[in-house]
Amino acid sequence: MSRLMHVRSGPYAPPTPVRELVAVSADGARLHVEVHGPESAPPVVLAHGWTCSTAFWAAQIRDLAADHRVIAYDQRGHGRSPASPACSPDALADDLEAVLEATLAPGEKAVIAGHSMGGMTVMAAATRKSFREHAAAVLLCSTGSSRLVAESTVVPLGPGRLRTWLTRHVLGARAPLGPVTPLARRILKYGTMGPASAPHMVEACARIVHACPRKVRHAWSQVLALLDLDHGVRELRVPTVVVVGTADRLTPPVQARALVAALPNCVGSTELPGLGHMTPVEAPELVSGRIRELVTTYATIKEGA
Repeated sequence: MSRLMHVRSGPYAPPTPVRELVAVSADGARLHVEVHGPESAPPVVLAHGWTCSTAFWAAQIRDLAADHRVIAYDQRGHGRSPASPACSPDALADDLEAVLEATLAPGEKAVIAGHSMGGMTVMAAATRKSFREHAAAVLLCSTGSSRLVAESTVVPLGPGRLRTWLTRHVLGARAPLGPVTPLARRILKYGTMGPASAPHMVEACARIVHACPRKVRHAWSQVLALLDLDHGVRELRVPTVVVVGTADRLTPPVQARALVAALPNCVGSTELPGLGHMTPVEAPELVSGRIRELVTTYATIKEGA
């Protein structure tokens, strides 16, 4: 994978897709898309978060592709998708629509799972025609809809102006992350993962995050700092499950609880003790299990299969 670092062995090594394609968004942005598993199987669409890539979903893809058609894509500027000057919630929604239209048949329904900024992508797309046509159910992992900087606990201070100011500058730093060193792993683990996260989980996440281009990381941090998608939550009418780790410093449980309270059709929520922000990596079986449950309950198999 060009410009993409990831572990090359173990459960977090990205599987080889059955096919790859490029989806073209409304503004011409080109999005790298991977399809795994049988073409006739129930579809699942995976949207990754800020500074990540399709490699972030390796454990879910490896599990689900045995009996699902798993569609994963790189958000613009991440992984194999080229950077774009347009960085906004609307651009995220445009991109998800483009992926759905490029990979699903008319009227075909999929379970859509979004982690962090991927969950925000789903909220931004909630009113879009293609989303409503294709979404059977949604899984929101470790995400929030507004007040992301104010409610983050990455900076170990009490809530207030000072913590918000410091958090904005920490998350929006322009400095390159550099190579994945022992110190870099410790910093990433503190900020994004639970204290008991295994070293191989930390290594997988560190390689993915450090591969994100510095300018892309900064540009999207500015979007997230000002994000307000509360209206999108209220419009997300498909059955939705929310998952969060109790030790999540980026989108703490208060964010998940606000989603649960505002969603019109929340069908379940789970708070995972001691887990951090990277729930699909830290609790791969549980996240895959939630997706399977949603497919079994709400998704349909492709017509003509």
